[in-house]
Amino acid sequence: MNNRLWAGLALVLASLVGGAHAQVGDERVLMAREALRNGDRATLERLAAGREPHVLDPYVRYWLLSNKLARPEPPPVAELTEFLMEESDTQLADRLRADWLRRYVRERDWESFLRLYPDLREPDAELRCHQRTARLETGDTAVLAEVRERWMEMTDNHVACEPALRVLALDGLVSADEIWWRFRRQVESRNPTAARATLAWLPHRGTAAGANLEHALSTPAAYLDRLPANFAATRVGREIALAALVSLARQEDPRGAYMRFERISDRLGHEERAYVHAALGHYGALSRLPQAADWYRAAGDVPMSAEQRAWRVRAALRVENWRMVKSSIEALPSKEQAQPEWIYWLGRAEAQLGRPAEAAVLYRRIAGEPHFYGLLAGEESGQLFAPPVLAGTVNAADIARAEADPGLRRSLALYRLDMRTEAVREWNWALRGQDEAFLVAAARVALSNEIFDRAINTAERADPKGNFDLRFITPYRQYVEPQVRQQGLDIGWVYGLMRQESRFVVPARSSSGAQGLMQVMPATGKWVAGKIGLSGYHVGMLSDPDTNVLLGTSYMRLILDGLDNHPVLASAGYNAGPNRARRWRDDRSIEGAIYAETIPIDETRDYVKKVMTNAVIYAAMLEGRPQSLKTRLGTIAPRLAAEQ
Repeated sequence: MNNRLWAGLALVLASLVGGAHAQVGDERVLMAREALRNGDRATLERLAAGREPHVLDPYVRYWLLSNKLARPEPPPVAELTEFLMEESDTQLADRLRADWLRRYVRERDWESFLRLYPDLREPDAELRCHQRTARLETGDTAVLAEVRERWMEMTDNHVACEPALRVLALDGLVSADEIWWRFRRQVESRNPTAARATLAWLPHRGTAAGANLEHALSTPAAYLDRLPANFAATRVGREIALAALVSLARQEDPRGAYMRFERISDRLGHEERAYVHAALGHYGALSRLPQAADWYRAAGDVPMSAEQRAWRVRAALRVENWRMVKSSIEALPSKEQAQPEWIYWLGRAEAQLGRPAEAAVLYRRIAGEPHFYGLLAGEESGQLFAPPVLAGTVNAADIARAEADPGLRRSLALYRLDMRTEAVREWNWALRGQDEAFLVAAARVALSNEIFDRAINTAERADPKGNFDLRFITPYRQYVEPQVRQQGLDIGWVYGLMRQESRFVVPARSSSGAQGLMQVMPATGKWVAGKIGLSGYHVGMLSDPDTNVLLGTSYMRLILDGLDNHPVLASAGYNAGPNRARRWRDDRSIEGAIYAETIPIDETRDYVKKVMTNAVIYAAMLEGRPQSLKTRLGTIAPRLAAEQ
């Protein structure tokens, strides 16, 4: 029997022996957490001084030690070391190491940082960056060569990576062209302000360039309309003009950017013009402009970001230029070409260009895989998605192994105390390095405890192509089925959407404020309640599963009625709003798969594809017969003139 299993059995025994004190132990943990939140160190000290045979006892001590590390007095090295030894190989020990490392960063104690860092099991991006700084600060210049190799991929790095990058730039270890390349990619990004720091690394450093960039990014149209006659005389002048063009195109005005680009294009170099055409193609494609494909063609083979390359394919798809679809996919780096979406769309292009044998070879590579493109490729090969074979019973020994695992036991205890964030951390930590049988057993344990999101995610981690009875569960049917009948909805679609929205977590809450099983926004809930005559609505009602399902399914019905009764449009509308879903249509009919592929918001594009795939899988399981994704995707009717 391995050490982890012995430790787990010891915890089981301890919990049985101390069962009479479980409630008291829970109260102590909750009191300690509250003391930490309130900054009540005296209470935290008192609670941590006692030790109890409670599965969460280490949390009380961790909170105290973490609190001490955050304070200005010298850290309690002996206590920290003792905790790390006692709790070795636990998630809490790793978190405490990370806390301690951040203290060393604040104190700029780089030598101590480097001594502790190798013991950290899962460093985050910030600490990985600090490790490079620590090496640099302690004279290890080899780190510069390592960062130099990654220069092209570090445009969106954590701010903690800046010191090594800055040294490379200021010491001339990267060329001016490479610095400008970084500057351009940051201007194109969702956080263009990072470009300001990069601009300061160039030889011209000065307040004038920075001020011009500020103007170019904040009011690009005005900046371009007032360009000085000699702007093209310097690289700085040209690059800031390019930044203004890109910024204007990104602000959903690619036509306005193109108009201003034409005025100055004769004063730009060939590579600069190609770069602007690539940016126009990208943002034009996001705005669903037919000119986007032409702009991409004008860009030629200028280097593009991965996002620009992907949208070159989508721009061609939107206008159904299959030759351009094929050439654009074949121009992708091999790693990107191997992604399922481009395998499928290359197959479609080959078929449209009269090469069915080549298309069939491509479809076979992914056909039958339980994702959007696998299902579509299967249908192109004549295979509907059949009801999946369900997993058999799990070995009792594996269940016992999972139930005895110390990390999973801590996680279950944390769930019991409604400490979900900590519970998820413990659960995920416990899965590291585990075999498939353990993962499936852990998913069963989660399901038996009604921790539905962990059941789904753990089963998917075990086998993303199987375990359908764990990955596509149907909880809360007592609430869902009556509303499906009442609203006249497809139960597979409802479950597919709910699974994507919340993974069936009742207290789920998004960063935007959406709540509950169907992630209903408070304002949306109020609007729907008014539409269906639900009196006394208040935000707290969204926490009730029955009411949340009532409001969510009613909203699905209302959106469906307003969007051609089309589930693809309604899925997009549920996530991003009905008006956006309408605007994303075309002037002509297009197939649902192309509509989904060209949704301009990454989250919504992924959401729609997953909801529709979920719907097919649920329907196959619930109805017991093969299902067609292509039929569900159907055709999207043209938008109305008023929606242009």
